[in-house]
Amino acid sequence: MVAAVRHDPALRLRLAGRFYDRQPGRVPIRAYRRAELAFMRWQFRRGVLAPLESGRPGSRWWRSVNEGLLRDAWEADRLVAGRPGLASTPAVVRWADFLRTPSARTWYRAHNSSVVAGYLEHRHLTVVELPVERFFMDVALVRLLCVHALVVRPRLALGRLAPVGRLVGDPRWRGADLFLSLHRILPVQYPLTGFSIDEILAAENYAGRLIDYGVILPRM
Repeated sequence: MVAAVRHDPALRLRLAGRFYDRQPGRVPIRAYRRAELAFMRWQFRRGVLAPLESGRPGSRWWRSVNEGLLRDAWEADRLVAGRPGLASTPAVVRWADFLRTPSARTWYRAHNSSVVAGYLEHRHLTVVELPVERFFMDVALVRLLCVHALVVRPRLALGRLAPVGRLVGDPRWRGADLFLSLHRILPVQYPLTGFSIDEILAAENYAGRLIDYGVILPRM
């Protein structure tokens, strides 16, 4: 299933969305798709998921991490549906847990298991990326882990403002977009030729600065 959409970003996006369609006998999970698809649409618009053989090749790293996320989720879906076999990775086990007991906590645990595993497995592919691209790979991961902490460890993430953490971090609501959205910081193009890290940071909006310097860095 994943190999069939490997060279078509639009079909990748459609496959990611189908995972959240209602299935007979299961608790509905459609509300959880918005956070994942919003970030994937940003990748789609930038062109990082484009085929490597196209006129504007995509990123081997972004493509590989995205493919692992799709594969883990759909393997879990097939196992929960009754297909025989064992989960091939710990992330697949966590996706299956999410499908059986959907919640913000189990969604982040599954999604971030896939992302972090892919991030580490394919780290060698970043050597061909520009410094500014590598920098924002790290920014994206740190924000993802921070919003995860809002749900599972809100006091760690927000201190005395902990009571609002679970609401803001819930992937079903727009509050999580403040942490996960990079479209107002990073130009919608790939590769980021002609930009320095300082220039990109200078263009960051107020909400982004508040999150990075007012929430994440002090708590770290």
